[in-house]
Amino acid sequence: MSRAANLETIERVSGRACALHGDDIDTDRIIPARFLRAITFDGLGDHAFADDRAQAKGDHPLDAERFDGARVLVVGHNFGCGSSREHAPQALMRRGFAAFVGGSFAEIFAGNCTMLGLPCATLADADLDALMDSVEVDPEQEVTVDVEARTVTSRAGTVDAHFAEGPRAQLLDGSWNATAVLLEAGDAIESTAARLPYVRDFSD
Repeated sequence: MSRAANLETIERVSGRACALHGDDIDTDRIIPARFLRAITFDGLGDHAFADDRAQAKGDHPLDAERFDGARVLVVGHNFGCGSSREHAPQALMRRGFAAFVGGSFAEIFAGNCTMLGLPCATLADADLDALMDSVEVDPEQEVTVDVEARTVTSRAGTVDAHFAEGPRAQLLDGSWNATAVLLEAGDAIESTAARLPYVRDFSD
């Protein structure tokens, strides 16, 4: 798949995984609304699942020592539902997660993930259950989310994964990063602007 030289492609993500059970986990649980007032996304990772973690009193997967340093978050169905806040994937990314594997994802959440270069892979229920169990039993293992091959590999085996085709293409050719795409097109933009009679040069 062709791409511009300076665009970052996301072909696969490997690392330890964290298992987060439960369906219909919404964005308000991922990052409570009171943390949306920040001017930047810096520090949001500290507040990911803040209320759930407080209620669990240290017994939440994000506070579990066995899942420290996990890069892959394994979740249930309809993850990221609710409001469309971009802060949800931002918080999880800043917590250290670089990919998500689940039964299904809310469409807007998955779209926001794509804009950050975070793959969302969906598995059949039996394969997801096997992966969850495997990660719980052996959290030290490496899990690989392979966007190019459309697979997820763990000690439970290699299974077929589904990626929405548009986001998958963006991850593989680097066009997920809209800012980088714009910078790559700098010469073309300047050339087009120079031909437009209503564009003035304000540098003088």
